[in-house]
Amino acid sequence: MAASYGLGLKRPSAIPGFGLALGFTLTYLSLIVLIPLSALVLKSATLGLAGFWEVVTGPRTLAALRLSFLTSLFAATVNAVFGTIIAWALVRYRFPGRRLLDAFVDLPFALPTAVAGIALTALYAPNGWIGQWLAPLGIKVAYTPTGIAVALIFIGLPFVVRTVQPVLEEFDRELEEASATLGANRRQTVFRVMLPTLLPAILTGFALALARAVGEYGSVIFIAGNMPFISEIAPLLIIIRLEEFSYPQAAAIGTAMLMISFGLLFFVHLVQAWQRRRFGHD
Repeated sequence: MAASYGLGLKRPSAIPGFGLALGFTLTYLSLIVLIPLSALVLKSATLGLAGFWEVVTGPRTLAALRLSFLTSLFAATVNAVFGTIIAWALVRYRFPGRRLLDAFVDLPFALPTAVAGIALTALYAPNGWIGQWLAPLGIKVAYTPTGIAVALIFIGLPFVVRTVQPVLEEFDRELEEASATLGANRRQTVFRVMLPTLLPAILTGFALALARAVGEYGSVIFIAGNMPFISEIAPLLIIIRLEEFSYPQAAAIGTAMLMISFGLLFFVHLVQAWQRRRFGHD
């Protein structure tokens, strides 16, 4: 019987329907993800390698890509730090209004991105509620890359909080007590006992926030100012090329964003895998 299993294509499972489920998964992913992305790459390929390289390495394109990815990395890093702190406060402490604050975390999910952009612009414009106090200090947020970072932090925060929060809720408090019993202070317990367990969730939240920030459009265009070489993001440049009916050029910029995003997310997943292997063996 064991030999017959070894010659088979798959091992018997207690859960039936593997073939059907796998077929549905591959078909759905192909229709929704792989085929559209393949069409994007094929459209950019009509330019040829030289034409593609010329579009992607153009000064305006490079400036837009640099701004999009640097601000996205900054926003995702800020959210990874402060989102973890917020998740910690919501899980570990009990205070009046905690459930209300917990619900507020999800507002960027439900709020239309254009509405978020208008609200942030109204707040941080030179004559806005917050901007009017920053202007005398020489701090300008709206219509600058700083405003883009603020918008990306706003839309990416829930990804980190909602990823880290369940892990904190399931964390075994006995490990903290054992650490304290063995003589560790609070800082050692956090960084040597808790952080290795939380790190995969933090990295996952970071990757989700980064992916959302890179492709964000609606909440950014209102607060960015959209000045070429200063505050013009790559998604906006793609829209501009589409309005000019330069479809292959727009596809080329989108393909470049796809390649860079895939590389960044692949690197994050490699770090996650390394972290799991390291602490899993420990």
